[in-house]
Amino acid sequence: MWSESGQHTGRTDIPLTAEGERQARDAGTRIQTAFPQGFGENCVYASPLKRAQQTASLAGFAPRTLPALAEWDYGRAEGRTRQTIAQLHGGSWELWNDGPDALSPTMEGDWTETLPDGEQVPVHNGPGESLSDVYDRVQQAIDQAVPLMESGHSVLFVAHAHVLRILTARWLGVDPHFARLLRLDTAHYSILSVYKGDRVIERWNC
Repeated sequence: MWSESGQHTGRTDIPLTAEGERQARDAGTRIQTAFPQGFGENCVYASPLKRAQQTASLAGFAPRTLPALAEWDYGRAEGRTRQTIAQLHGGSWELWNDGPDALSPTMEGDWTETLPDGEQVPVHNGPGESLSDVYDRVQQAIDQAVPLMESGHSVLFVAHAHVLRILTARWLGVDPHFARLLRLDTAHYSILSVYKGDRVIERWNC
């Protein structure tokens, strides 16, 4: 759907495609192989958005919902391709460098998108979030995980590429723009851990 058409997919609550469902099941198999001991009670969290909840379920997990894991709110860019944004904006625009608030307020509003299967979903174009807003927000997810990790538990987050990349930058304590350099493919997992007292990336894009 939007991932195929190039439309910015942030807070619009669209479901997984058939291919997305297959990828979620495959991801579940890989994660369960990597973590044969499984995850303890209250150690699996998912974004409130439908596609993340579906991914968690199809992967074999029953998550708790954690709003801090919702995808970046693209605001005025939501549901629009880069080409459409350039036309409406009257010039080039780039999410990571410019952010949603660089776009004209005239691009705000509400509309309905009809998906290929006929389902209609509401789309909201508001002010959106800056990169620093998301970087601050994901600290709530880290705060949820750290006590569990310190008590010996593995914690699973099921969310979205942009927010997980930004969460990784926050985990490492580096500039949020570093997240742009992290490639994270659909339905792939990564492992963040602590090594000799430092927060590290143990595995990436598996």
